[in-house]
Amino acid sequence: MTMYDYKFGAASLSAWAELRHTWFALNRVAETRLNKIGSTPETIAVLWACRDHPGPLHPAEIARLVFRSPHTVAGLLNRMEKDGLVTRIPKVPGHPYTEVKITPKGEALCEPGIEILKDIIAEIMSALPDEDLTQFQELAKVLKLKALAMMNIPVEIPKAYLKYASSVSMPVKNQNTKES
Repeated sequence: MTMYDYKFGAASLSAWAELRHTWFALNRVAETRLNKIGSTPETIAVLWACRDHPGPLHPAEIARLVFRSPHTVAGLLNRMEKDGLVTRIPKVPGHPYTEVKITPKGEALCEPGIEILKDIIAEIMSALPDEDLTQFQELAKVLKLKALAMMNIPVEIPKAYLKYASSVSMPVKNQNTKES
């Protein structure tokens, strides 16, 4: 037992607390390691989307990709544009910035940030054997789909994105080796 283990009367509340605390701990690791390169998980997520998204990328799509509200993404994009990491391009006269592109400075920050995130993911997920990872993924997917349904968010993936779904590879970190 650790000071972070909680048992509540209902198993659902205990599981909820565990899930929430786990996410906070995982995100804190990412924040701490990305801080060494002067970045945040949110900034790297936006840069990664800008770098790898097929076709034009709009602020609303960024919000969807990074699971943030549009006004939060607007503030983040303002800061990132001020820092020279992205640029917003007006596409339709009379409308605000509608397309977001990564700048060379953003590209330079993106790659080391992604490598840090991949290393964190590989290191943390190595705590579970492959069978448990598969089961965990399936269980998490059920919870995600339930939450999305409760928010009336469609869950069908547009066909245009399907060809990119399998192109992201993550390293696996074994207990005895750095990466395999």
